[in-house]
Amino acid sequence: MFNALRAECGQLWRLRGLLRVLMRREIGARVAGSAGGLLWVWLPPLLTVAAYFLVFDVVFGMRLGAQAPTGRVGTYLIVGMLAWMAFVDAAQRGMGSLLEAGSLLHKNPLPPGLFPARTVLASGVVFAPLMLALVPLYAGAHHFRPGVWAVLPLLALQGVLSFLVAYLLAILAAALRDVVQVVGVLLSLGVFLSPVLFPVSLFPEHWRWLLWLNPMTAPILGYQSALLQGAWPGWTVWLALLAWIAVLAVLLSQALTRSRDQLVDWL
Repeated sequence: MFNALRAECGQLWRLRGLLRVLMRREIGARVAGSAGGLLWVWLPPLLTVAAYFLVFDVVFGMRLGAQAPTGRVGTYLIVGMLAWMAFVDAAQRGMGSLLEAGSLLHKNPLPPGLFPARTVLASGVVFAPLMLALVPLYAGAHHFRPGVWAVLPLLALQGVLSFLVAYLLAILAAALRDVVQVVGVLLSLGVFLSPVLFPVSLFPEHWRWLLWLNPMTAPILGYQSALLQGAWPGWTVWLALLAWIAVLAVLLSQALTRSRDQLVDWL
């Protein structure tokens, strides 16, 4: 069932040195020609989360209900929005990675997985330090309870999830260019079908199952539990996250098997 994906991952491991070089070039390409250099990699998400804090917590002092993991709106939004921005960045850039590398793949027999993998790793270099920076900033509110370290496995599993989504979308986009536009719309709307902007408790109970159709619902709930409350995420978070990874792994393996002979021609 996973033979194609297992073989692809084996190739990526053997070419991990090349993957590191491609990742560094990917990050360099994002800031090429700018005077600010790497500053522009981290500045946009930093300004976004700073705006949430200033507007909702400092200026308006908005508060959530008692059932929310924290009472402060801006503090709540920052956790979910950072995780969501990381996912969207990896998915969108990864989706177009094979299309951008088409000419290179025509000339060199490289594993196609190198290109979505480099974009996902580059996104991780940008957003993982920002998520980790929230640990000391938020831990004071719950006196550094040990559950805060759940952020580490959550980041690793989100990286796996992002790679599977990005690679699958890259293959689909190569086969049908309309996928890029459709997924762009879905990612814009997906933030509303997740606990990023509001706690699950505020979502109508009989419609809460819809939230689990979003693969990022489980990681976001996990980050909120770990960072806002210092509590280890419940088993439903881990089960849902692993279930999404398993489903995406099956779909990606099938896509790799069926596209093996045509993928380069599609590009």
